[in-house]
Formats: sequence, C-alpha cells, structure tokens
Amino acid sequence: MKNELQYLGETILKNKGFIAQEIHEKRFAEVSMTSSEQKAFQQIEQQIIKIRADFVALFGEALVDSSDIHKANDKVRIWGEKTGQYIFGLGVPLDEALKDTSYYRSGIWQHLKEEVMKNNLSARIVFELISIIDPLMDKAVHDFSLTYVKEFQRSLESAKTSFLELSVPVVPLVPGVGVLPLIGNMDTERAHLLMEETLKQAGKLELTHLVLDISGVLIVDTMVADQLFKVIGALSLIGVKTIITGIRPEVAQTIVTLGLDLNHITVKANLHQAFKEIQLIKNL
Repeated sequence: MKNELQYLGETILKNKGFIAQEIHEKRFAEVSMTSSEQKAFQQIEQQIIKIRADFVALFGEALVDSSDIHKANDKVRIWGEKTGQYIFGLGVPLDEALKDTSYYRSGIWQHLKEEVMKNNLSARIVFELISIIDPLMDKAVHDFSLTYVKEFQRSLESAKTSFLELSVPVVPLVPGVGVLPLIGNMDTERAHLLMEETLKQAGKLELTHLVLDISGVLIVDTMVADQLFKVIGALSLIGVKTIITGIRPEVAQTIVTLGLDLNHITVKANLHQAFKEIQLIKNL
C-alpha cells in the first residue's frame, strides 16, 4: 500500500503545475471582472498559480511520506499562515477566498481518481487516500481562515488606534497656547489615550496654556469627569494651565447632580472668554 500511495503522491508532484492551472482556470471561468480589475489581476496571476501549485504539492508530499502526518500538518499550517496573510493583503474577502476549497478538492480528487482507475487500485487505497487528503484539506482551510481573521483583527485594531489618536487633536493657536476640542462619547480606552496624547502634545508644542473644550462631549459622568480632572492635574505638573470651556446646560446639571467640585478648575463659557483669560494672565 505504501508504494501505491507513494506512486500517487509522485504523480501529483509531477503534475502539480497542470493541476494548479486547471483549478485556476475553472475557478475564474465564471468570475466577472472589469478591465481595470483584469489588468490588476494579471500582475499577480502567476503568483496566485504558484501558490496553488505549492498547495497541491503538499498533498503529493503527504502521500509520498504518509507515515509522517505531523510533518504534513506542519507544512499545511505554514502554507495557511503565509497564504492567509498574502490573500488578506490583496483585499480579497474571506468568503470569496474560501470558494477555492471546492475547486482544490475536485481538482486533486479528479487526478487521483484517474490514476486509481488507470492502475486498477483497490478500494482500500481509496479509503486510505480519503483519510489523508480530506483532513489535510480541512486543516488548510482552518489555518488559512484563522490567519486571515487574525490579520483582519490586527487591521481593525490599527485603524481604531489611528482613529482614536485623531480624536485627541491638540491644535496650536499661538505660541504656548493650544486648544483641545473633545467630540463624542468618552470610553475607558479613549480616556486613557486622552491622558497620553494630551501630555505628549503639550510637551511637544511647549504649551503653557491649554483650552479644553467639551462642548462636543455628549455625556459627562463620573468616569469622564474623573479622567478630565486627572488630565488637568497631570498637565499642571508639567507647567500647563488648563481652562475648560463649552459646558452645556444639561452637562452642568449632571455635574451638579454628581456633586463634582470644579472650584479648583478654571471654567469659561466659550473659547473667546478663555482667550481673554489667557491674555489677562500673560499680561500680569
């Protein structure tokens, strides 16, 4: 049986290019592309075919060395991780990429079927092929999908971080003076970034005064107020005086209800009043 499996594996390795090309042509026979998409695809088509051929070869190698299934699993895992990263980088949706699975199954099995029939191999060999080919195919799908999802999550986290950084914009107005307009809701993650980015930008811009405008903050609760107080306290430690502006009536009511003490914090109704306060302080 081992010699027969080796023979079948060797025929797959020998014909991997042909099998890969056949799978590739069937896969894209019904895919509709615009002229620009076709042009872009032609630039990577040979690389895609090579990836297919390398994948087909993994099954040939598994049959040639059927006694070491762990080695075959490791090779499939490496292929899945590498290809998952590559396909994600191309921007191909996961569900679209996974459509290849059925083409690989049918392509490889069609070749094996022809060889089994041509050489009149036993049903036992067929069952042995099933026990090797199908689990490897399933593992390849799992490893590919897992890597693709991890890359997707990493991309989301990167985009979220970039968005959060943009949501803490310290804008320099005149030398030593900046304004930080806060807009939207404040969650724990954004609050943490608020402290980090504000201190960083205040030092970078050599600020002496920062106007913290919260007219765009929808909700001010205990957590938000506590974080704002911490930011103001940290800024004071590096020599930056903070003025809060834009407290809307409903927010003011919430602050009073929560019993928050703003006596030690400079509060002005708007930016204009804050700038007048800064000019007054600087003229003293």
